Amino acid sequence: MRCILAALTLTFVASQTQASSVSYDTLDNGMEVVVIEDRRAPVVVHMVWYRVGAADEPVMKSGIAHFLEHLMFKGTDELDPGEFSAVVEANGGRDNAFTSWDYTGYFQRVASDRLGLMMQMEADRMTDLTLSEAEWRPERDVILNERGQVVESRPGRVFNEAMLAALYKAHPYGTPIIGWRHEMETLNGDDAKAFYGRHYAPNNAILVVAGDVSAAEATELARAHYGAIPANPAVTERVRPMEPPHTAERRLTLEDARVGTPYVSRMYLAPTRHDTEQAAALQMLAALLGGSATTSVLERKLNFEQGVALSAWANYSGMARDYGMFNIGIAPVDGVSLDDAEAALDSAIVEFLQEGVDQDQFARVRHQIRASEIYALDNVQGRARQFGVGLSIGLSVDEVESWIDALDAVTPEQVIDAAELLLDKRNSVTGYLTRPETETLN
Repeated sequence: MRCILAALTLTFVASQTQASSVSYDTLDNGMEVVVIEDRRAPVVVHMVWYRVGAADEPVMKSGIAHFLEHLMFKGTDELDPGEFSAVVEANGGRDNAFTSWDYTGYFQRVASDRLGLMMQMEADRMTDLTLSEAEWRPERDVILNERGQVVESRPGRVFNEAMLAALYKAHPYGTPIIGWRHEMETLNGDDAKAFYGRHYAPNNAILVVAGDVSAAEATELARAHYGAIPANPAVTERVRPMEPPHTAERRLTLEDARVGTPYVSRMYLAPTRHDTEQAAALQMLAALLGGSATTSVLERKLNFEQGVALSAWANYSGMARDYGMFNIGIAPVDGVSLDDAEAALDSAIVEFLQEGVDQDQFARVRHQIRASEIYALDNVQGRARQFGVGLSIGLSVDEVESWIDALDAVTPEQVIDAAELLLDKRNSVTGYLTRPETETLN
């Protein structure tokens, strides 16, 4: 009965999401436009994505992409500082922004009859940002405080920074998105304006509109508000340092008295979503190894059978332009050392590769993944984000839409093949996060 209800639910949700159509166009100035029509509520999500992020920053200017994201809410020639968000709120909406290594995005969620107003304001700050010292200097203090609160006060975040810095020898994915503190302290308004002038342009932007609007109407509004902005000839294909061959595994230990639960983490360089078949196999591998407690190979072996783990995990991140990442880890129970926990984790992985994929387990996990992907499509903002991220990293609309089909096509043999190709310690960094040992006084 439960299976029947689950199937009916998936059928219902799939029919709802399939009812929303996706269109793609490009304005004369190079701005790409994706419209996802979904008439279920009189609401639209308006997103502008710039193909620039923390991995595109000048040398010694780490954090400038995130700093500029903050400054975009300051004034323009038409709007006073803070007025952008105030207008959105006054019209019953909400707005925010985000920065990644590969993109920077801005969004508003408003009533559909306010879409033109959102485009008008977003187009204004694409071209007319004004930055006085009275605006940028306090905001630099804000991002420095943010680093202190979000990163430096949390041992796990500091550990993650150290892991990424060790994983990437040359590529800027090893630099934190928020920036290194000593470089953030030197950022100024001129740096922000230079970065803005080089990268914030229609021919480096993707407009995604999702909700209660037709493709024709949204595209016409886009032409009216964004179409007159000239393309920036300085925008070129992004060129980044690439990783040299990795010939040796890397290891690190971070000791911090604030650590609550010590754990072992290992990060591997992995293919991205650009290699659809490999990415789909790795997504299945992560779900098999570390999915829910009832289906996870690592949880079953290390927690329930051996009793050495409080938790064990595996996850795959492939939505990136240059390199993906696969992470496995274990938090041991009291009395089990991190060395022994790592050995147990490695042994469980080897056993999984030798035994192969259990067919029933594979079927259950594939159903869970499909359900999760379909439910995600039922969220208008989530769907808009999928297309924004996808196009920002170089995927096509078709590649974004066909992801569920790619997951459906994965075989157990492909999962094992992908795992054997991936799990080479020379392409990894292993880290221990632990508390300092205390000396016993005689």
